[in-house]
Amino acid sequence: MKPEDVPGLPEGVPEQLQSEGIEELYPPQADAVEAGVTEGESVLASIPTASGKTFIAELAMLSSVQRGGKALYIVPLRALASEKKAEFERWEEFGIDVGVSTGNYDSSGEWLASRDIIVATSEKVDSLIRNNAPWVEDLSCVVSDEVHLVNDGHRGPTLEVTLGKLRKINPGLQVVALSATVGNADDVAAWLDATLVESEWRPIDLKMGVHYGNAISFDDGTQREVPVGKGDRKTAALVADTLEEDGSSLVFVNSRRNAEAAAKRLKDVTSRALTDEERSKLAELAQEIRDVSDAETSDTLANCVAKGAAFHHAGLAAEHRSLVEDAFRDRLVKTVSATPTLAAGVNTPSRRVIVRDWRRYDGEFGGMKPLDVLEVHQMMGRAGRPGLDPYGEAVLLAKDSDTRDELFERYIWADAEPVRSKLAAEPALRTHLLATIASGFAHTREGLLDFLDQTLYATQTDEPGRLEQVTDNVLQYLEANGFIEREDEQLTATGIGHTVSRLYLDPMSAAEIIDGLRWGADHREEKLRALEGIAPEPETANTSRETEEAAEASGFQRASEMVDADGGVGDKDGEDMEPIETDRTYPTALGLFHLVSRTPDMYQLYLKSGDRETYTEECYEREPELLGKTPSEYEDVRFEEWLSALKTARLLEDWASEVDEDRITERYGVGPGDIRGKVETAQWLLGAAERLAGELDLSATGAVREAKKRVEYGVRDELLNLAGVRGVGRKRARRLFEAGIETRNDLREADKSVVLAALRGRRKTAENVLEAAGRRDPSMDDVQEASADAMPEATFERASRRSGGESDRGGGGGSGDGNDGEKNGDGADDPQEQASLGDFG
Repeated sequence: MKPEDVPGLPEGVPEQLQSEGIEELYPPQADAVEAGVTEGESVLASIPTASGKTFIAELAMLSSVQRGGKALYIVPLRALASEKKAEFERWEEFGIDVGVSTGNYDSSGEWLASRDIIVATSEKVDSLIRNNAPWVEDLSCVVSDEVHLVNDGHRGPTLEVTLGKLRKINPGLQVVALSATVGNADDVAAWLDATLVESEWRPIDLKMGVHYGNAISFDDGTQREVPVGKGDRKTAALVADTLEEDGSSLVFVNSRRNAEAAAKRLKDVTSRALTDEERSKLAELAQEIRDVSDAETSDTLANCVAKGAAFHHAGLAAEHRSLVEDAFRDRLVKTVSATPTLAAGVNTPSRRVIVRDWRRYDGEFGGMKPLDVLEVHQMMGRAGRPGLDPYGEAVLLAKDSDTRDELFERYIWADAEPVRSKLAAEPALRTHLLATIASGFAHTREGLLDFLDQTLYATQTDEPGRLEQVTDNVLQYLEANGFIEREDEQLTATGIGHTVSRLYLDPMSAAEIIDGLRWGADHREEKLRALEGIAPEPETANTSRETEEAAEASGFQRASEMVDADGGVGDKDGEDMEPIETDRTYPTALGLFHLVSRTPDMYQLYLKSGDRETYTEECYEREPELLGKTPSEYEDVRFEEWLSALKTARLLEDWASEVDEDRITERYGVGPGDIRGKVETAQWLLGAAERLAGELDLSATGAVREAKKRVEYGVRDELLNLAGVRGVGRKRARRLFEAGIETRNDLREADKSVVLAALRGRRKTAENVLEAAGRRDPSMDDVQEASADAMPEATFERASRRSGGESDRGGGGGSGDGNDGEKNGDGADDPQEQASLGDFG
């Protein structure tokens, strides 16, 4: 089938496709067209990676827009959203507007109403429905990329419920689902009322095999000799062998540490294959990578990239990952060692895929667990670049003949597992049932069950009463915590329930936050006295504790009561104390960071060897700041979770105290991407806490807002005004402050020479900052940097105090070296000027 034979496309599109080199559709693409994908029919395309799934989606969306409709493309990852938007923007010359939306879960995205094609993550689409985005009703076509991820315990329930809601809002909605080859594609197609297009066809051959001894044995019976010298590693030999044919390699390993270690070793292999031109380009790329972050990980990655190798994992900053992906696609980086996250949709094909590690540690399993067939097949599907490679090779590694035979049986010859819904778990249903009630999809228990009966889970379950039981448990929890009300048979969301749903919070997170804030309000005077070092008054020191009985009838407790029956919302210690005079902010930033860190929506840092003792001591030293009663050390699991939240809170406190990123990564054993993830999650949760505090008329609103801003900008409170100026960020704010420029207003009035000196002589930067601050004449023409003698004395006084006053135990800020983390003495050409994660402007 040729492009001009495809019905329903906008005028000029077939010619555009031909100009892109598409003379004929791939067989699965032609099958999808024959199934009616360009005529409004729902289709599930279950075909291998690199076989043209996205093209099927494009045909469906373009034809839908041509019929006067609007299309939505749902992706599992933010990075994939940006990639797809860039890909679809080539249709703008045909009058088709493309938009992307991935963040701000409490907005309705009204601006998207003017877009013809919208790209968004499933979580964002779910939040848009909760916030009643009016344009959702106008959708005529929805594409679900990587729909097999309904099998994922974390993302799957959201995707499943979101597709169900979209179909209920728009009964005639066309659904185009794109899936890897799975074991029960027919079940998924039946759930979506879609025609199944299933194929094993690939545009180039994929040979799968196992390397054992000195050769790869392939599934077609052929062998390829790849000798491994004595003392050498199989991976290095396979990468070198690929390079001899000018091919690239993807190496999949089971941990971040292994990804970095493999890249360090492989850089010596790839370095020998580089041309002088490639070395020059890689040197420039390595500098770009160093500029992203001042963490050691950034330097390690840059050192590898300079020699043609790289690593890729979730601990890297998003900019790191993007630079590596682009360089690999451009064949500049020759090999990438990655964790399986790289197999999850991002377009990074290579000549050869090496699956070095086929087992991964699983805490629930209690050891190293073999990967699923579907996951390994997803990795292997990255082998072979259409138009660049004559074939693709995917290779597993075996140490002996028994393992070789096992790998053929387990992965090479095996079919992928069937997709199974993960919806019937309480954590998943808590948020989705509240949202279903709050957004009006169901008003009764029976209505909820009817809606859930349309899910994939309902079509698959062999436990008919399971969903009903979990639903009843969740409804009791939501009612006990004041998120819903029941009157007769009617279910309605309360005001706070509506807010929690719109904020996209897990109701258990909301309950934890609300109870923590109320606990802080009830104990404010007592805790402020403790923080000021004032002993408790005798008559109140042993005040008997009261407990709240609101939820006893249902057997449910609020989140804080689950922590301690003595310290729930009803605990009124200190309510009759005389107010004390203090300038101290309460709740403190650490207390608020700890509060949001103990919610289900925050991934806590693990306690490593020696951490329990360290954070137990920290816990008791800073207990007056914590918003809730500390569990007993004898309650092992709860106490450890409390300490894990404290460790996470300490990372956030270090970040908000201007501790340098490289010190944070070293202190907590995390990567720059982990810091970014924690910061963004804390910012979102603190924003939600601010809304909840305001709605419940709690006194903590100002303290929560300040903590949110501090974590957003990564600064102490005295820099908040400056750091909010676009283009300033945490490091520049500190340098300006130490130069005597303390506020946005000061920037408007300050001597330009002082501003220029504080910004390391960067004229364009200085002009942009002054313009953002509202200065009438921001030009730096003919302005000379102020000399050290001309700088305000306060500059050196503050610098001296900061360099000498920081405590290494994390409460203190700054870099501890007296120069705000600069690695060179004068900082004139500091490559990390905008490297900080706080430089969001």
